[in-house]
Amino acid sequence: MAKSFLRALRYALIVAVCGVACGCTTVYDWVADFIKGDDNQVDSKVVATWWDGPRIRPGIALSIQVGPVAAEPTVMNVLVDQNGDITLPLLLQEPVACDGLTLEALKQKLYRSYSKYYRQPMITVTFAPYDGRGVSPWGTVTVLGEVSRPGPVNMPATMDLTVTKVLQEAGGLKPFADKTRILVSRCDKDGNQTRTRVNINEIGKDGRIDKDMPLRAGDVVWVPETWY
Repeated sequence: MAKSFLRALRYALIVAVCGVACGCTTVYDWVADFIKGDDNQVDSKVVATWWDGPRIRPGIALSIQVGPVAAEPTVMNVLVDQNGDITLPLLLQEPVACDGLTLEALKQKLYRSYSKYYRQPMITVTFAPYDGRGVSPWGTVTVLGEVSRPGPVNMPATMDLTVTKVLQEAGGLKPFADKTRILVSRCDKDGNQTRTRVNINEIGKDGRIDKDMPLRAGDVVWVPETWY
């Protein structure tokens, strides 16, 4: 860290001197801007992805009920395998591909398949009870930078994940994490990206719970390193 900081500071001073020589700015203003940083540079490696709702993916557990009308349905808990398929009774001749489907889309697909065996089959498809482990059907938030365990964090079924909660799930902040300039990147369905700065010192020290930004599946949280 020390070497990288010295290199950055040396570069900053060279550019500052050049800027002052050209009459573009003062050293004080330039150094202030340098320390403040540029959000576009800080998280330039981060790309958030749009998430339009829970979809079936490998590793997710499903609860499926199948049966004829006016009869007790067969209840099955199945795990989507690494190929995105499930195997069900009466359909053993080939796995049922479901990767990327919504629950309703899989229900319609199973209705067509089981119509060969039942007249107007009754079918229910839900996510199996989620215990917080494995793959969350409600998506993930990616945490990067100065945290103990960078990577994806599962979104809970309650969808109440916030910045402070996701940082706790990521093992907490490292000693040199900048608590005042945490960035949340989010994409909308048209690919437009927004970045929001979160200062967790305001949340903790000042009691500003309203500043604890609610997160959505697909968000990326970037924790930068302090310059001092």
